[in-house]
Amino acid sequence: MSSTMLLILALALVIDRLVGDPHWLWARVPHPVVFFGKAIAFFDDRLNHEDLADGVRKFRGVATIVLLLAVSAWLGHLLHRLFTAFGPLGFLLEAVLVAVFLAQKSLADHVRRVAEGLRQGGLEGGRSAVSMIVGRDPKTLDQPAVCRAAIESLAENFSDGVVAPAFWYAAAGLPGLLAYKMLNTADSMIGHKSPKYLHFGWASARLDDLANLPAARLSILLVAAGALIHRGARAAKDALVVALRDHGLHRSPNSGWPEAAMAGALDLQLAGPRIYGGVKVSEPMINGPGRAIARSEDIDAGIAVFYGACTVMTVVVLAVALI
Repeated sequence: MSSTMLLILALALVIDRLVGDPHWLWARVPHPVVFFGKAIAFFDDRLNHEDLADGVRKFRGVATIVLLLAVSAWLGHLLHRLFTAFGPLGFLLEAVLVAVFLAQKSLADHVRRVAEGLRQGGLEGGRSAVSMIVGRDPKTLDQPAVCRAAIESLAENFSDGVVAPAFWYAAAGLPGLLAYKMLNTADSMIGHKSPKYLHFGWASARLDDLANLPAARLSILLVAAGALIHRGARAAKDALVVALRDHGLHRSPNSGWPEAAMAGALDLQLAGPRIYGGVKVSEPMINGPGRAIARSEDIDAGIAVFYGACTVMTVVVLAVALI
């Protein structure tokens, strides 16, 4: 970790906060993650055959993700060397590239559309908007469930869409960032427990859990800081208390941390039973003593806490770089 890398990261966080993912750009140019997805699909199509033994599929899945991570890290190394050769211009170019892999503004914008959908189009408007960011069946969601789903997505993606990429760039530069994004993309594509991917995607899912472990824990401190800014000391304390107490109630070893912190910050119950693809997932409510009925105003409050957390992270990164 160098001061230059941290300055690049701080600038990238600012760029992402202000610009986000401009639709006009990615409608004309493929996002880098699209190429990650194509590479994963290439190996999936050729190596993940149903007639193979489970052990063979698991071995091929391990080899696939190791190769993809190695190539991603190597590409990150080449890009960093290229940017370094351009001096100050390269500094800016690397910051822009890092910003592409962050998700502050785009995440907040998608979640805000759920609140706007509820206010302008009622339940159907909220269901339509939330279906763009969560995998659960929107037809099974009432209005409080729509709000909870949006807030849960905001909290979970704060960890793996903002904190984790920033962490791995700070820890290992562009090689670390690109390898993390490849791994995270692989987990979303093949890291499922379905019959097709239970063995082939096993390594991707386990490595993604490991890679997100530090960011998930850091995220509760940042959520608490965002709550302190926007909701006061009591909300900040509740964010920490609920995260430490209830994070294990979530099926994911990492998602429970930021979701529990957000539940405490907003005094809301989150998670609980829900339906994915017609299959009911039975989980206890996180922050059971919190309010049971979530409203669109709670989405707004969650976004405020989220942006407060992002601001604190940017300030901390800049301060450490300058020190």
